[in-house]
Amino acid sequence: MLFVNEAKTGDAKIVEGALDIGLKKNWRLAAAFLLMGILAGAWCLMLALVSAAVPRVGAQSNPRESVSNAAVQTQMQNVKYHFTESATVYIKMLSGELLPNEGSEFPVFDNKESFRLRIGYAEIDIAAGDLASVFNSYVFARASSPLKGVSMSIENGHLTIKGKLHDVGTIPFETESALSPTEDGKLLLRTGKVKALHVPVKGIMNLFGVEIADLIQNGKLPGIESRGDDLVLDPSLVFPAPHMEGRVTATRIEGNTIVLTFGDKDRATKARQAGNYMSFRGNRLRFGKLTMTDVDMTLIDMDPSDPFDFFLDRYKDQIAAGYSKISSNSALRIFAKDFNKMKKPGVATKGTN
Repeated sequence: MLFVNEAKTGDAKIVEGALDIGLKKNWRLAAAFLLMGILAGAWCLMLALVSAAVPRVGAQSNPRESVSNAAVQTQMQNVKYHFTESATVYIKMLSGELLPNEGSEFPVFDNKESFRLRIGYAEIDIAAGDLASVFNSYVFARASSPLKGVSMSIENGHLTIKGKLHDVGTIPFETESALSPTEDGKLLLRTGKVKALHVPVKGIMNLFGVEIADLIQNGKLPGIESRGDDLVLDPSLVFPAPHMEGRVTATRIEGNTIVLTFGDKDRATKARQAGNYMSFRGNRLRFGKLTMTDVDMTLIDMDPSDPFDFFLDRYKDQIAAGYSKISSNSALRIFAKDFNKMKKPGVATKGTN
């Protein structure tokens, strides 16, 4: 209101001067001064209103900005990551960020549903057998699932999937698919050969039948979509929590392993150190009873001779079997033991808030 008061004071002085001049000289000059005073007052009033409005606009919250501001930057190198005790993926390198899910202020290691991993760039290998294990234990885990006993292998550069159709009298089936990325960053299984009871079938939808096709089309099988006779896998839904967000940009086959490239290599960050590790920086992160602010924590493999074998469900056991150091700038370095080298299997930690 300072501008407004000054404007009013200025108006009074100018009007007073204008009247005085009008009495002494002429009315035209007085009117000109009066008009100038009114315009000056209006201009100052507009400035005052704009100045008062700017803080209100700036204070409005943007949900996307708040999520981004809570992101924890992460980098992984030479890590064998466990989805379950038996199903793993090999992370050659990864740059990304941990983002809190809706209802969570920040990522919590003890609650895998509290966060997700957004990948900027990554090279991830998964063996066909491990992918089958994920399907059996997660995608087709429900009792009502139409597919059971799924196995996968690489044959002649193609992914061969075998299993049983549970809804139609437990009929064994077999499909052969070529892998490639889709334009929207998912994984396409372009179906070539399809067999049921060892007899060729026209297409995968003919094999599955109307009911199973409807399950896929209606999204009742997480992460699986049908596009004609082909199937599309969404990595953000096919794999269990913490879910991965990222665009599949390339695929290739190496032996019995599927190699997936996520994102653009230009988005890869420079390795923070040598060896096998998982690094987390910035914002807040909780593990166990410790909540870190402005995180600077690195989990380091105690045995660098092979990949860092890490299982989030058992991370407390792994760090308890190792040791930690705190640097002068409060950076935390935890030297953890490989999960596959733990003496006692123990009991997997259940996710809690």
